[in-house]
Amino acid sequence: MKKTLSRLTHRLFFLCAAAAAGSAAHATNSIVPGWYADPEIHVYKGEYWIYPTYSADQGKPQPPRTFSPQQEHMRAQSKLIWAPYLKQTFMDAFSSKDLVHWTRHERVLDVENVSWAAYALWAPSSIEYKGKYYLFFGANDIKTNGQLGGIGVAVSDRPEGPFKDALGKPLIGEIRNGAQPIDQMVFKDDDGKIYMYYGGWQHANVVRLAPDLLSVVPFEDGSTYKEITPDPAYVEGSFMAKRKGVYYFMWSEGGWTGPDYRVAYAMSTSPTGPFKRIGTILQQDARIARGAGHHSIVNIPGTDDWVIAYHRRPLNETDGNHRELAIENLYFNEDGTIRPVKLTNEGVAPRPLPAASR
Repeated sequence: MKKTLSRLTHRLFFLCAAAAAGSAAHATNSIVPGWYADPEIHVYKGEYWIYPTYSADQGKPQPPRTFSPQQEHMRAQSKLIWAPYLKQTFMDAFSSKDLVHWTRHERVLDVENVSWAAYALWAPSSIEYKGKYYLFFGANDIKTNGQLGGIGVAVSDRPEGPFKDALGKPLIGEIRNGAQPIDQMVFKDDDGKIYMYYGGWQHANVVRLAPDLLSVVPFEDGSTYKEITPDPAYVEGSFMAKRKGVYYFMWSEGGWTGPDYRVAYAMSTSPTGPFKRIGTILQQDARIARGAGHHSIVNIPGTDDWVIAYHRRPLNETDGNHRELAIENLYFNEDGTIRPVKLTNEGVAPRPLPAASR
């Protein structure tokens, strides 16, 4: 009875909050101005937070930064770098109380606070842990193990930063099992163990993080880097979620600048798999937008309602870096499988968070 009353209370809260916000209010995709990609969505202190990649300048270019001699040297290796990546030297974040009205927090992470990172700052993953906020990120788009870069970790006392490099070097700076060290996602399980899923170049790995989140530790079987590539179509953008005891491993497939970019998923009873592809849950809609992919999902506290944040390219844009952020509702079937997401221009209705999550 208590659980039933609790659910009813939460439902009444959301209905009243939506009515107060006005029936016409929606998130309206895209949810924020600017070219951003790879959004990871969270709930922190009664607010929604999104951490994305800065994809390209829109309007007035971002002012240039001052780089260290080491960073300048790395940025001068033109044979290794696609020019647009040179602009990706910082990360913004966005917060909202209702999924509709968003506030930009500029440069929550900047290479001026990461001595070994010089460009291609990608796909942030955030976690609140023991009173601190950790932001994991990819940098420098490394092609070989002799190149400085990979996955780093920065820390802050606040979700809006500023985040400062915690190690002075990459957390993972080598290619393991064929997986380029990019597109990391940090996941805390119910038993307190913390995993990081990552990998580009059509390979996915999972590692366990130490209790301080600043190193990787072996699994019980003695291995450290477990390859969990779920399907030959896997490309990048690993994401993990857990619902009703089931682990949902998700990823992006296809070319990120092309029409076949999409999100697929697998289900397992273990955080390390095995994972086998079930189906596609997100893909472009020729009437709405192209290149829909690299997503994250979040549960609305106190409910079994979920939303998905992802990036997509407007129909009138041909530049692959011109990606925008969008949010849709995510629904599960009775058997736990995920329904394909419907792309919209309207986005989602307001969802203020209950007091218990603040």
